[in-house]
Amino acid sequence: MSPISHVRNAISPTACLQRSGCCDARRLFPKVLQDVLDRVDETYKAFFRRGHGFPRFKGKGWFDSFTYPQLGFRVEGSQVSLAKIGNVKIHLHRPLAGDIKTLTLKKENGKWYACFSCMVDSEPLPFQESVVGIDVGLESFAVTSDAEIVDNPRWFRQAQKKLRVRQRHVNRCRKRSSGWRKACKLVARLDRHVFNQRNDFQHKVSREFVENYGLIAGEDLNVKGLAGGRLAKSVHDAAWSSFIAKLLYKAESADRLLVKVEARGTSQQCPCGAPVPKKLWDRKHHCTVLRVKHDPRPRIGIGNTTARTAPKNLNACNRHGS
Repeated sequence: MSPISHVRNAISPTACLQRSGCCDARRLFPKVLQDVLDRVDETYKAFFRRGHGFPRFKGKGWFDSFTYPQLGFRVEGSQVSLAKIGNVKIHLHRPLAGDIKTLTLKKENGKWYACFSCMVDSEPLPFQESVVGIDVGLESFAVTSDAEIVDNPRWFRQAQKKLRVRQRHVNRCRKRSSGWRKACKLVARLDRHVFNQRNDFQHKVSREFVENYGLIAGEDLNVKGLAGGRLAKSVHDAAWSSFIAKLLYKAESADRLLVKVEARGTSQQCPCGAPVPKKLWDRKHHCTVLRVKHDPRPRIGIGNTTARTAPKNLNACNRHGS
């Protein structure tokens, strides 16, 4: 048992705050305070696991969210009833499905968001025998084994000029002043806009792959290592890890299979199976067997690797995995 869990079981956090003379504790739901202790507990566990980055003390001004774990809230039409707060009108952008487990209220750029975590059943899609290999990159976001190219939108690069102007305005303002706070909000709003654009793009692309293919293969890249090099800005802008994560949970929900393939040598082979060695500066593919040339340099060897290593019968694979 962790020390924080021991303290939580020995005496409630509400009683601790009341004894210390904190008058705000009576206006807070006890489960919300327990969730704060859970956050601190997880923070220290992560610190001991990685061995560096000791947690800093954060006052109440640092918190922009609080969580109701299972109890203390109830959804009633277009309103949510919160314990110790009352009824709050919300805008549901889609119906709630499954069993609601937690509710997190988060303030972001002056707006409040209600985030529900629900337990839902998987929704399998019709069976597909098609197999595809996906090679992510910077020049183009993704190239498939079917020679389909997904362009890289480069959302951050498009907003970089406007972001530079707003960040300079922040530097010219006196820190902690009202003008400084307004300028920081403008920067945060632009960052959130870029994030929403990238998130929407990746959701649409991943959904298209899951609906059209039964087995999907992607490169097992060391994104953290690539993000520390000279192309760090472009790698962060592409957000490959986020895309693979979306692809993974969508594939699991739709009863699809996602396989990670060793990235080494995936571009050194022609679709016909013949080896075609290349240097890093070789941007064109020349096959001496098929006598074909591709421009730009294709990255479809990963699809051939997948065809050899993936199970031939997807139903048998799914039964084996279950």
